[in-house]
Amino acid sequence: LCPVADKVNGVANGGMTQFQEVMRQQLESSMHTELEKLLDTASGAEKELSRKDFDGFKKLFHRFLQVKGPSVEWIKIQRPPEDSIQPYDKIAARGLPDNVADSLNKLVVVKLNGGLGTSMGCKGPKSLISVRNENTFLDLTVQQIEHLNKTYNTDVPLVLMNSFNTDEDTKKILQKYTHHRVKIHTFNQSRYPRINKESLLPVATNMGMTGQNADVWYPPGHGDIYASFYNSGLLDQLIAQGKEYIFVSNIDNLGATVDLHILHHLVSQPNGKRCEFIMEVTDKTRADVKGGTLIQYEGKLRLLEIAQVPKAHVDEFKSVTKFKIFNTNNLWISLAAIKRLQEQSAMDLEIIVNPKTLDGGQNVIQLETAVGAAIKCFDNALGINVPRSRFLPVKTTSDLLLVMSNLYSLEAGSLTMSHKREFPTTPHVKLGSSFTKVQEYLTRFESIPDMLELDHLTVSGDVTFGKHVSLKGTVIIIANHGDRIDIPAGSMLENKIVSGNLRILDH
Repeated sequence: LCPVADKVNGVANGGMTQFQEVMRQQLESSMHTELEKLLDTASGAEKELSRKDFDGFKKLFHRFLQVKGPSVEWIKIQRPPEDSIQPYDKIAARGLPDNVADSLNKLVVVKLNGGLGTSMGCKGPKSLISVRNENTFLDLTVQQIEHLNKTYNTDVPLVLMNSFNTDEDTKKILQKYTHHRVKIHTFNQSRYPRINKESLLPVATNMGMTGQNADVWYPPGHGDIYASFYNSGLLDQLIAQGKEYIFVSNIDNLGATVDLHILHHLVSQPNGKRCEFIMEVTDKTRADVKGGTLIQYEGKLRLLEIAQVPKAHVDEFKSVTKFKIFNTNNLWISLAAIKRLQEQSAMDLEIIVNPKTLDGGQNVIQLETAVGAAIKCFDNALGINVPRSRFLPVKTTSDLLLVMSNLYSLEAGSLTMSHKREFPTTPHVKLGSSFTKVQEYLTRFESIPDMLELDHLTVSGDVTFGKHVSLKGTVIIIANHGDRIDIPAGSMLENKIVSGNLRILDH
């Protein structure tokens, strides 16, 4: 992976040689020196904040240099025991108590809001992209929680974990929710330095974030939530208010709404058996082969990500028969347990080494962790196999087309599959590169087609859709290079392949 790191981590099995240990100490010492130089370019409050961030980075870097070979031995991987992943129906069958409000008042909803909308051609935080009837991801989240608070007369707050990329824009927009019945808090993920792949030293020359320094920092993955939440003081504040659990999810997963049955399961456990961590998993389809899965490893439930899988076993990992479920990243976690583990420095999350190439061509690596990887650190951790409807991420405009269509109905910020659709499965939609950016995608649809009876849609090339188009079965539309296809208003395409050139001009 990295020439210097290879020398340090050269012995995959067994301890470090004396030479490697000396190399490791030298690298660590050089890193600390460089970090201090960077801190000297900052002042006042920024310096103190950055010092906290760098303390976390030093620990991560130290662990990165200690790694000896792969983080999992394939031979030790076992399927999770039957009772460690419960079917959702079994949890829901217990019904709800009369005092749902008591449970809700112990809950905090946390949304991971560190990502930008760049992959969909948008500037600024991804959470501010409109996804349905002019509502953004953030609007829908606020509507959902406000609906809960009004219905049950509760006080469930919303916490946003921002990154330095999204914090300023998000805070500006939060003013519009001041009269909603939701208390909103924010805290920031850490800001860590990208490191040169060759020298393993920071590429930043000062603490600035603009100009040459624009791409030398990174937010270190959502596994950083535990330390950042704790360091922000917000964790203690919420515990003092009587809050016991957080429900964490990606802000772009529109299926991640507060589930009262899972919450009830959490708060109704006897004290000695209190479940500190629930991961919602769902059945894998061929589209999800890269998703992390739950395994039993050395007697603990553990998240296995594709990045940790030895090359020889990647196909086995992707198989739907051996690993049947994947992590939705909807997580329910005990606040007291996070506090305990942070204070004991017992959060031992696997390091994900993410290689990047900067605009100038420089090869760097960034060290990250994943929030779900902490499952092995918590007591009585549990997986719940939830319906697919709780996993509705919007990563591309293909996903956006689904959630904007009549396949879903919107009520109080929550999307549910339309009862008019005969099959509960979601159609498979693949829009070509002309649709990648949201703005361009929107200009290609005069109105969103009727997709209630659609199974599969592939669109490639310069294609536009008129008003009130209906798509059924399998529809494939391919405009070759230089050609253009305009699907006429009012068309009904059922099990059709459309190719060639079809232009409709106003006269």
